Amino acid sequence: MLGFLQQPVMVTAEVNLNMVALTAVGLLSRLWQLAYPRAVVFDEVYYGQYISFYMKRIFFLDGSGPPFGHMLLALGGYLGGFDGNFLWNRIGAEYSSNVPVWSLRLLPALSGALSVPMAYEIVWELGFSHCAATGAALLLLIENALITQSRLMLLESVLIFFNLLAVLSYLKFCNSQKHRPFSPRWWFWLVLTGVACSCAVGIKYVGVFTYLLVLGVAAVHAWHVIGDQTLSNVRVLCHLLARAAALVVLPVLVYLLFFYIHLLLLCRSGPHDQIMSSAFQASLEGGLARVTQGQPLEVAFGSQVTLKNVFGQPVPCWLHSHQSTYPMIYENGRGSSHQQQVTCYPFKDVNNWWIVKDPGRHQLVVNNPPRPVRHGDVVQLVHGMTTRLLNTLSGHPRGLRDPALPSLDIWALHATSALSSPPSAIPGSGNPRGSSPFCPHSQSRHDVAAPLSPHAQEVSCYIDYNISMPPQNLWRLDIVNRESDTDVWKTILSEVRFVHVNTSAILKLSGVPLPDWGFRQLEVVGEKLFRGYHESTVWNVEEHRYGRSQEQKERELELHSPTQVDISRNLSFMARFSELQWRMLTVRSDDSEHKYSSTPLDWVMLDTNIAYWLHPRTSAQIHLLGNVVIWASASLATLVYALLFIWYLLRRRRRVCDLPEDRWLRWVLAGALCAGGWAVNYLPFFLMEKTLFLYHYLPALTFQILLLPVVLEHISDHLCRSQLQRSLFTALVVAWFTSACHVSNMLRPLTYGDRSLSPSELKALRWKDSWDILIRKY
Repeated sequence: MLGFLQQPVMVTAEVNLNMVALTAVGLLSRLWQLAYPRAVVFDEVYYGQYISFYMKRIFFLDGSGPPFGHMLLALGGYLGGFDGNFLWNRIGAEYSSNVPVWSLRLLPALSGALSVPMAYEIVWELGFSHCAATGAALLLLIENALITQSRLMLLESVLIFFNLLAVLSYLKFCNSQKHRPFSPRWWFWLVLTGVACSCAVGIKYVGVFTYLLVLGVAAVHAWHVIGDQTLSNVRVLCHLLARAAALVVLPVLVYLLFFYIHLLLLCRSGPHDQIMSSAFQASLEGGLARVTQGQPLEVAFGSQVTLKNVFGQPVPCWLHSHQSTYPMIYENGRGSSHQQQVTCYPFKDVNNWWIVKDPGRHQLVVNNPPRPVRHGDVVQLVHGMTTRLLNTLSGHPRGLRDPALPSLDIWALHATSALSSPPSAIPGSGNPRGSSPFCPHSQSRHDVAAPLSPHAQEVSCYIDYNISMPPQNLWRLDIVNRESDTDVWKTILSEVRFVHVNTSAILKLSGVPLPDWGFRQLEVVGEKLFRGYHESTVWNVEEHRYGRSQEQKERELELHSPTQVDISRNLSFMARFSELQWRMLTVRSDDSEHKYSSTPLDWVMLDTNIAYWLHPRTSAQIHLLGNVVIWASASLATLVYALLFIWYLLRRRRRVCDLPEDRWLRWVLAGALCAGGWAVNYLPFFLMEKTLFLYHYLPALTFQILLLPVVLEHISDHLCRSQLQRSLFTALVVAWFTSACHVSNMLRPLTYGDRSLSPSELKALRWKDSWDILIRKY
């Protein structure tokens, strides 16, 4: 019964010593003295701030990429016990004792180290020899730029890791496809391909280039599956559905998961809130949520509101007015209404409050019960602190009845728009610069162009006591995101436009800063010729209360007092994800020129570098500087591959097959993944209008390095006809690799920054000078 116990249990395993050795050396090169230097190095100053936000669960927005990479860096800080208390204010600042530098840099270093054996596996899975695979891994191992980038708290090495993982997983899936489709191994590599692609995109948006490359190769292979006559229709359909689920649906779900965890962790209000919508801000703990909790949901006639522009460009701002008036005459000679300015102000202020008034009623308080404002209703907006009405020009002849108000007597409406207070009681009316209702500009038709946007109408605040004038302060409410024509105007949730009744002009934020007379606040205009939807014309109520005080002094005290707090409203995850994703894609980055910025053409020739760190007391320093032998050779290999591919393709067209079919397909696949990986990760940068640096080229360089031993092996096996030619070519390759190792060792002080250098030594380490030295030596 227990006879099986009489024999020992045997486990047989094959260990690739090449892989073991490459992994060990890769870990040693990336982890050695990882905590040195114990100072902020280059872009660590930015990523460190995000890590601190994660530790304190404070919301932030980074337009450079999705949150997965930041979360990985924060995971290192969490494992090291980092509390987030460090001021990331300058490059070179010494880390305090509570900052676990080794843990923060660990995950990028591991990613860089594991990329070395992964390069070996990719070349091997492509069908090339162990010698070529080892060569690809060794080139990644000794490349100085890759070492430098992976030893710091930066994301390029992590991006490269997932790029290579996606390619490797897909190659293993393809090789499993040939033997056992739909086996557990087949499913594992297919699913891992989708997850790795999603992780690459989740680290930086440029990861989408490798994802599209893998999708393109997979689409070609799927096309061949469709044409395989040995498979039934059901089998073909299963293949297509499996690929669609793993390579399209799964990456989307994983990408959403990154944002779900990101928003789950960052639940507190922070310094980046202002760029988000009021609804998003209200969903965070603290900040706006403290103000908006308990606000009435439905805006009613008599409500006191602040109106935030949805566009938020160039900065988030609120509809604002103050007692200062537009200049009588502008510098270019154009005249203005000389009435009270209306602007968009990027700060919370009591002058941001407005009262939603019923044109048919004199009162500025909410009825009991409140009468909500609905889509299509006509309202007047009264500035809370000055009781002047929002106004723009009227192009109608005197006495013309407005067709948009069929049920209202237009003369009666205008008569009630004049408040009962005498002119002397109006705040600012005693100011000689204040907008007098009896100035000559007020008594004629208010037909004035905006100060800085002459194609649009000026928007102002005024009170007109001459009832013979046609009304100019009536606005029709247009709820943009309504579900029906009877929807009620809601706090935070409703996005609205204000359409001027007389002219059909739309209240719009032009975004242009006014001159000093406008205190550099942003211009607001009436856009009469506006077509279509744009966020600059859309507003939402952020703060809201029901007005209770009729007297002006009591009302001003009410506007200064805080709102009540009792309940909160939260957005759904998809609503928050959609808004955050849109903001990340559209936020304006700093495009100013940087002393270390470069162009894509500079990268190929390695005609640039970046000084990452300089020791404050010695000349020890770290530079992002590539190995010129490897960079030049990789570029040459790409050119040689392209020429050989075109040559073989032309000869095959003439039915001359220099390569057997299996080797031709292997050659094409290697080019599609390696040369194609270089192209898709490099060429798009020529179209980008952003500040670029040398490290942007590293993902493309990695694919070029993978192609280099492939080309060398192909030349040796197929173009060297005799044994003598192969021997000579092998000797040249050995000499070339020796020179690459020598240059890597020469640049080691600038890669690790662990010893001081004299000025002459620094000059000798410039790559062009080093290249001249090598030419003279070899």
